[in-house]
Amino acid sequence: MAFHLTQGTFSFLPPLTDDEISKQVQYCLDNDWPINIEFTDDPHPRNSYWEMWGLPMFDVKDAVGIMHEINECRRYYPNHYIRVGAYDRSKGRQTIGLSFIVNRPPHDPGFHLFRQDAHDRVLRYTLHSYATDKPKGERFTDNESQE
Repeated sequence: MAFHLTQGTFSFLPPLTDDEISKQVQYCLDNDWPINIEFTDDPHPRNSYWEMWGLPMFDVKDAVGIMHEINECRRYYPNHYIRVGAYDRSKGRQTIGLSFIVNRPPHDPGFHLFRQDAHDRVLRYTLHSYATDKPKGERFTDNESQE
C-alpha cells in the first residue's frame, strides 16, 4: 500500500478533486474565512510552519481566484505538499478554522517510527520523515522510483 500523508480536516478521505477543493474553498469564503496557501517539502506532523504562497487572501471572495493561486503553486512546486488554510477570526483570536492538503508529491516516502524504552516501562516514540534524508529542494524529485 502506498503511503498517504494524513493531515488536516479531510485526512480520512482520499485526495480531493479540484471540484471538491473549489467547493470547500467557497464554503470558507461564504463563512468569511480568508484563505492562505502554504507548501513544504518537510511534511512532519509537528512542522506547522510551512512556506506561504504569497500573502493571505483577505479580499478574495470567489473560489475561482483561489483555485488559480492553488494551481500556480502546484505548477511552481509540483513535488511539494501544498495545503489550504482558512482563517476564522469570529472568536476574536487567530485561529485556523479549516486546513487541508491539495497537492502531494508523486512519491510519498513516509516516516520511520523510532521506539525508545525508558525508565518504569515508559515508551517514547519519535517520527523521522524519510523526505528529510535529502537536502531541502531535492526531497521530492521526479527521478525517484514509484512504488
